[in-house]
Amino acid sequence: MLDDLELVFLLGHGYNALLGEFVRRLDAAGYGDLRPAHGFVFQALWGPGKTASELAEHLGVTKQAAGQLVDELERRGYVKRVAHPAGGRRRLVVLTEAAERHLRVAGETLHQLERELAEAIPLGELREGLVTLVRTLSGDHLPPLRPIW
Repeated sequence: MLDDLELVFLLGHGYNALLGEFVRRLDAAGYGDLRPAHGFVFQALWGPGKTASELAEHLGVTKQAAGQLVDELERRGYVKRVAHPAGGRRRLVVLTEAAERHLRVAGETLHQLERELAEAIPLGELREGLVTLVRTLSGDHLPPLRPIW
């Protein structure tokens, strides 16, 4: 059955399987309060942070959807809103230490999962093929990777 799937569906099933295992391991590590969408937000905010509008653009979602994610993560202590360095009424959304701890655990978990998978399949070839696929279809500017709600 899998051998007959079109590439887009096979890629989707592979993504879901990998993400599902990653989330299961993060849940076991004590991060059951976070969804994959939150990880997309953390990645986008890594570093100096972003305004809610910049976050929405980066995620490819509406400003309202980005605002809901920020509100939820702020209530849980993973992000905070601070004054924008350029001044004015804009606010910058930045990660808290709790989010940075989560990113460290998530990174270690993902690298361990990749090491385990590399024992069964040639990930280097898969990675090269996927990079070529994305570059061929999108160039070097990556389109938003929409969060899974």
